[in-house]
Amino acid sequence: MAQVIADRRDIEFVLYEQLEADKINKHKEYSDLDKKSLDLIITEARNLALKELLPINAEADKTGLRFENNQVFVPEVFHKPFRILAEDGWGSVTEDPDLGGQGLPTLIMQPIIEYLMGACGVCLGYVTMGHGTGKMIELFGTDKQKELYLKNLYSAKWGGTMVLTEAEAGSDVGNLSTTARKNDDGTYSITGNKIFITYGEHDLTENIIHPVLARIEGAPAGTAGISIFIVPKIWVNDDGSLGEPNDVVCTGIEEKMGIHASSTCSLAFGGKGQCRGYLLGEENKGMKVMFLMMNEARLNVGFQGFSAASVAYMYACNYAKERIQGRALEDSANKDAKPVAIINHPDVRRNLLTMKAYTDGMRSFIYYVADLFDKEELAESPEEADRFNKLIQLYTPVIKAYCTDKGFELASTGIQVYGGYGYISEYPMEQILRDAKIGSIYEGTNGIQAMDLIGRKLGMDKGAIFMSFMGEVAKTVAQAKAVPGLEDMAAKVEAACNRLGETAMHLGKTAVSPQFKAAFAHSTHFLEAMGDVIMAWMLLWRAVISAPKIEKQKKAVEKEYYEGQVKTAEFFIFNMLPVTMGKMDSITITNPAALEIADSCFGG
Repeated sequence: MAQVIADRRDIEFVLYEQLEADKINKHKEYSDLDKKSLDLIITEARNLALKELLPINAEADKTGLRFENNQVFVPEVFHKPFRILAEDGWGSVTEDPDLGGQGLPTLIMQPIIEYLMGACGVCLGYVTMGHGTGKMIELFGTDKQKELYLKNLYSAKWGGTMVLTEAEAGSDVGNLSTTARKNDDGTYSITGNKIFITYGEHDLTENIIHPVLARIEGAPAGTAGISIFIVPKIWVNDDGSLGEPNDVVCTGIEEKMGIHASSTCSLAFGGKGQCRGYLLGEENKGMKVMFLMMNEARLNVGFQGFSAASVAYMYACNYAKERIQGRALEDSANKDAKPVAIINHPDVRRNLLTMKAYTDGMRSFIYYVADLFDKEELAESPEEADRFNKLIQLYTPVIKAYCTDKGFELASTGIQVYGGYGYISEYPMEQILRDAKIGSIYEGTNGIQAMDLIGRKLGMDKGAIFMSFMGEVAKTVAQAKAVPGLEDMAAKVEAACNRLGETAMHLGKTAVSPQFKAAFAHSTHFLEAMGDVIMAWMLLWRAVISAPKIEKQKKAVEKEYYEGQVKTAEFFIFNMLPVTMGKMDSITITNPAALEIADSCFGG
């Protein structure tokens, strides 16, 4: 049976052979999670994805949303799977079961989300969006706020959002104009207009809780004066019951290139002067609270990009094996030769192996970072936990930007495998491409992620965190050098990693020099190069595990799987990594042409 959405065998390789997730039960917190139970959980998520979500994905895209009388109505096909996902705790799988979750490790959440998101990510989003809202309240809210909101958000009984953007304050959040005025009863009156609010209004839940960024009257300008407020769509009484509608009005929904069933809303707060909210955390500390949610969201968006790549790859593989067209190249002059499946054609194979290399590498990388979350939670000392946390911070902009860019690129490659059929809506590829594009824009555009990487993350602990990452690559290189047949690949990854270190030092110095703008003009190329080196590291790591197992396999399918791991690493390291080396050469030149060209030269 052909695999769809994701490659189950590859998921198991990453979980159990690369990251040893089956040993999580050594920790008392997860003592009941053996491999059998983990497999059952993943199988249940896969079955749910195939039965309830995948069949509705295209229909929901075609149906889209209905906006009437300031209300948003989602496609009818969303209601049943939403209820199933919410009632069974799939929206907050890492949270305490008493709060509506499943109490699973972050690593085990990855294959669950991979299947559910790959099947219909928009529907899943309605279930999971409230998790980030709840996490902010859990960490920064009062006991009363936790009592009123937490379980309802984690269980997806209520929806959640992230309310930052304004028409004149997109990525420049500090320029927002929404205001908050303190009332005698401890609430705040909120007034302002927000745009691009994902899941800002819909008919799937009885209430939606909005975390709203606003400036308290008299607060400092810029981000230093921003606070965050809990603003319910329907007011929540002190006993937890629902009161009157709050003065929150959806004024419109965006018609988007993709994710047509995702309600992206414009919201007006306090149009009648009656919108109330409660301060979350401290006054003027709203960005601290919001960044927690944004960093979680950035990792999720990176996963969204990877998911698009995985789904596109699965569809492309299946299509290429079934589509009969053209003679084999060696038989091109033989008129009697029968047409073959297009997977036999060299360029199609190159496209498929490109998709496989990036998809495999991203899966390992994202699962690896998820494992760091578990390691942070289970750390035996504050110092150890801090190290894991800072590694996560280092990797976050790379996951968000690199994986969303590659997800879109690989969806495009998948269309190319299909040819003309990939460009029409009868087949799934064009929707995958349209839906994938938003990832590079969500939660701070990818250019902002690149600037964050070189401006903040490389210099953490005076560069020690970046050096720690390089040390992990060096460990894999050393292991690879000891495996017969991997020596050349190891040497090339080692050279690329060393070159990345040199390039980082160059950019770091340039960023604090009079030429600092030139450094930031090259930040995207650096993030891409770091992502490529990470892909090479992950694929080499896979090869280190796989190569010694090839000859031990009695089943042909297993032998071929491990051979495929080595060949995939070989393909990437010998075909993609040389391009990365050239990219790093261009970064160290740091040509300033993009800065020096006159505005008038851009035309228009």
